[in-house]
Amino acid sequence: MRTEEVSWYSDGDRVSALWRTPDEGAGPYRAIVQGPGWLGLKDAKLYVRYHEALTAAGFAVLVFDYRGFGGSEGDRSVLSPARQLQDLRSAVTYLSSRDDVVPDGIGVFGSGGTGGGNAVLLASADRRVRAAVSQLPVADGADWLHRMRSEYEWLDFLASVEADRTDRVLTGKGRLVHPREEIMVPTQERRNTTVKADVDDKIPTAVAFAPAVEEILAYQPGSAFVDTPLLVIGIEGDATTPTDHAERIYANARGPRELIMQRHTTHYAAYDRYWEQVTPRIVAWFERHLGPAHLVVSTPAGEERIDAS
Repeated sequence: MRTEEVSWYSDGDRVSALWRTPDEGAGPYRAIVQGPGWLGLKDAKLYVRYHEALTAAGFAVLVFDYRGFGGSEGDRSVLSPARQLQDLRSAVTYLSSRDDVVPDGIGVFGSGGTGGGNAVLLASADRRVRAAVSQLPVADGADWLHRMRSEYEWLDFLASVEADRTDRVLTGKGRLVHPREEIMVPTQERRNTTVKADVDDKIPTAVAFAPAVEEILAYQPGSAFVDTPLLVIGIEGDATTPTDHAERIYANARGPRELIMQRHTTHYAAYDRYWEQVTPRIVAWFERHLGPAHLVVSTPAGEERIDAS
């Protein structure tokens, strides 16, 4: 796999990306775009093996840092799923501008929380995207944040958002918080995992509290209309991205669809435990629905539930 640093602009800010291509050949390539998952970065080691599998199958992969993250420009205090969707659409435009990309051969891969949700929203919003894979997605931001807390903690959390909103109106200032500690409530597994250790110390640690929470409360990939071929990957009994979120996204899909439900594992452990089983299914999904170079294959809607155990 060859890796090249590339960039483009999203609403005036330079976006930093990695362009990964097969070891041999010069294209044109069918291309997969990936915006990282919740607080993820483009150079996370976690993503490399997925990209190696995709490039080995002849695809190119474009993975980038959202504005305000990693090597990209933009306000570091802004955590905005809506802005991330804008960045994903700008990435599709960048791919469409490249001579070595098949225009009708663009797909999206999103993994983990809002990464999985953003893939669904992009597929819904942008007809240039011909196939999508959503791994461990968030379908409903308000429900996601609520389930991390007991009821009294949830009510206190909402009150703190309202207080911060008021402070911003009356004083022009508000709280800056660590998004992994004061917006998301990390599970014990998240605190102990080393899956994301290589990028954990590089993520934004001081984001504007109320604006970020308000956007996540309104975040609704589970209500998006998606007729693009969609593969959804979930985990039975997931404590980080609830199982029924993956099921809701799958149930709402109107085009060709497939659901892989992983059993006897946990959110972060699944990346290692099921990688060898799940990754070929991801590659096969893009092979089926993006087709060979210069050919787009259209198939009727289908339904399949797969238990990987």
